[in-house]
Amino acid sequence: MKKILFAFFLSIAFSLNAQENLTSTLTLAEYLGYVKRFHPIVKQANLVINNSEAKLLKSRGAFDPKIEVDYDRKEFKKTEYFNRLNGTFKIPTWYGIEFKANVENNDGTFLNPEATVPTDGLYSAGVSVSLARGLLTNRRMAALRQAKFFVDQAEQDQQILVNNILFDASLAYFNWLKTYNEKKVYEEFLNNALVRFNGTKRAFEVGDKPAIDTVEAGITLNTRKLNLEKARIKLVKSSLELSNFLWLAENTPVELQDNVIPDVETFTSIDNTLNIALFNDEDFDINEHPKIKSLSFKIQSLVIDKRLKMNNLLPKLDVQYNFLTQTPRQANSLNLENFKAGINFQLPLFLRKERGDLKLARVKLQDKRFENETAKVVIKNKISAIQQELQSFTLQNDYTQRIVLDYGTLLKAEERKFFLGESSLFLVNSRESKLIDSKLKAIELENNFFKSKASLFKEAVLPF
Repeated sequence: MKKILFAFFLSIAFSLNAQENLTSTLTLAEYLGYVKRFHPIVKQANLVINNSEAKLLKSRGAFDPKIEVDYDRKEFKKTEYFNRLNGTFKIPTWYGIEFKANVENNDGTFLNPEATVPTDGLYSAGVSVSLARGLLTNRRMAALRQAKFFVDQAEQDQQILVNNILFDASLAYFNWLKTYNEKKVYEEFLNNALVRFNGTKRAFEVGDKPAIDTVEAGITLNTRKLNLEKARIKLVKSSLELSNFLWLAENTPVELQDNVIPDVETFTSIDNTLNIALFNDEDFDINEHPKIKSLSFKIQSLVIDKRLKMNNLLPKLDVQYNFLTQTPRQANSLNLENFKAGINFQLPLFLRKERGDLKLARVKLQDKRFENETAKVVIKNKISAIQQELQSFTLQNDYTQRIVLDYGTLLKAEERKFFLGESSLFLVNSRESKLIDSKLKAIELENNFFKSKASLFKEAVLPF
């Protein structure tokens, strides 16, 4: 049924004439469903996760096995100076350990003596280890851990972005509903003004009313027409604003048609639509809020960065050991007598760069923790303020409905007195103007009530 309504809503050309006297109601739930499914910004929000997953894949690439081949040859005047081939296969691991297999095959007239190897080449297999800096944590380990946190953070940020666009779309719908209701009010009272003008004109023609009454009735009629035209333009503008959020699957924008109207019973369904019917401050866990969870993942990422900076204060001590053999197919040819080993030691005397990096990492971490605590208080206070505002709107709405009802009673009484000749057209118009103002205020109050509901949906980041 929804697909049929959506196709109808999109105004198919061959049924345009048949739709002239028909109306289709677009509910808030259906409208937000279309926004969440087709709006480009919602799709763009999904790219945040794709971006973070691509960074995670990139970070994992630091642990990919590698094959390296280095070939160098020099020949001059028919003399082969050297012919060097060096092939290496490396396997990096999670900690600062790297396994390596190597083959060298060198020959030539002017070959460096230290590069001389057996005729069939020299093979080696060994390991390199960082014993101090880089053993428990290093740059590639930190990058991979941070990338995992970025994926989790992106999921929370994506939820916030989607809720923000749904919030903006809800405001556009509420404004559309407001202008529609205002237009209905002016249409209703335009008919009243027209009936009253025709009645006054007939009464003047038979001598029951003075000519000045027809002038006053005409002024009121034209005023109602003017107000209706202004309301119509406001409705057209709000419809176009609503259309900004309506798209097709093929990224094609959709313009709202005149025969589509908002749901005037939105008041009864808004809580279930925005999923705030069962929301309770007491059950609300601020630590589960997407923004707080996003900040928490960012803090964990900064903790990893701080640990990396602390590790950089250690001296660099890298050792490597390689077994050498010219017969790699014989396992017993690998022994401790034939080897290649080395040690690399580095230690800056003052460590000013490393200490500066660590200090900056601590400052960033503390700053983000302060932001996290502040965000918790701000979110709690916003939600509490919205809840109190909603309670006040409920009370205000009761008062407003009573005022509208009472003004309606006064208008009916004044109209009866007018047709009995006991009142004047001025008093009737005055009563009617008060009733119009009270109805418009009631519509405005309802619109503010809806906005507060949407604000609660946005601040609490409730799922839709």
